[in-house]
Amino acid sequence: MTTTTHAAVVESAGAPFTLCDVELDAPGPGEALVRLVATGLCHTDLAVASGALPFPLPGVLGHEGAGVVEAVGPDVTGVEPGDHVVLSFTSCGDCCNCRDGHPAYCATWLPLNLIGGRRADGTSTISRDGSPLGGHFFGQSSFAECALVDRRSLVKVDPDVPLERIAPLGCGVQTGVGAVWKVLKPRAGSTLVVLGAGAVGLSAVMAAALTPAARIIAVDRFAERLTIAEELGATHTVNAAESDLGDTLAALTGGLGADGIVETTGNVAVLRQGADALAARGTLVVVGAPPFGTEVALDVNGLLPGKRIVGLTLGDSETQTFIPALVQLVKEGRLPLHRLISTYPFTGIDQAVRDMNAGKTIKPVLTF
Repeated sequence: MTTTTHAAVVESAGAPFTLCDVELDAPGPGEALVRLVATGLCHTDLAVASGALPFPLPGVLGHEGAGVVEAVGPDVTGVEPGDHVVLSFTSCGDCCNCRDGHPAYCATWLPLNLIGGRRADGTSTISRDGSPLGGHFFGQSSFAECALVDRRSLVKVDPDVPLERIAPLGCGVQTGVGAVWKVLKPRAGSTLVVLGAGAVGLSAVMAAALTPAARIIAVDRFAERLTIAEELGATHTVNAAESDLGDTLAALTGGLGADGIVETTGNVAVLRQGADALAARGTLVVVGAPPFGTEVALDVNGLLPGKRIVGLTLGDSETQTFIPALVQLVKEGRLPLHRLISTYPFTGIDQAVRDMNAGKTIKPVLTF
């Protein structure tokens, strides 16, 4: 039987969200029906809704869900009705990268998560008045009271941790944390720079504060966010609206440059400044995602002193182990995500979008 649920539908590129009833298929093989308790709002959702990233519209977005399993389909193991789950990206499970523990680089990642809008077999998970909608976004489409979720998007979590506090783990937080822990891996005395103090950047700051890095430099154009960055572990902050970024980073690093940089803004001019600010053998992790086809010019000779530029998707996370570990850190107070979160009722999704675009909130979380 299908399930009727209330969802936020994007009718066309640039249109606001429309709240209406939609129908979800019954859980098929490898799927579960999840009642949402909370879902984060991410810049990727806004990029798709604006038309900057391709996705079949009208459709239902949302990819930082957290909720309770209502029902499971055939071949679903490891979760059962009543379990608390965080929803993350999906993957095929069979390609070489999935088998090697790197599902964020699944051979079918783009169609399964971002641009397909359908199951792998081409069938739709969501319809309205008998017409299929774009869905299966990151294996979940969590901008709805209930979601039909791919098994590999489900991560069972500790039921003692409030779901509205950990919904952002499914995308933005694990991305920022993974950039530091899985790519940069700071050594004692390292200097790290985080470009952009949004949800991903501040997650990187919190992750860096749990390493032996000596200097953690947060960069943003909003003074309020820089204040939060300091409270979360940044040793220095740079307001890029008030000072030259290159000169300031050179001064802070004694002219040597940074050992590791996380670029979260998606601004290619900022990315270039990050590349120029690297120390010899330093690494720039590119996390921010501008529109498809965006290019950046680099000084090739400037890269020759062993500098590396590395792209990163979703923190290179193996979600079934990484997300529960992050939940435990939240529970212990060592990863204070509540400092980033502002909650909105699901019906206030358009207000949450406006506040996010205006820089009034760092991580909006919609509650049901």
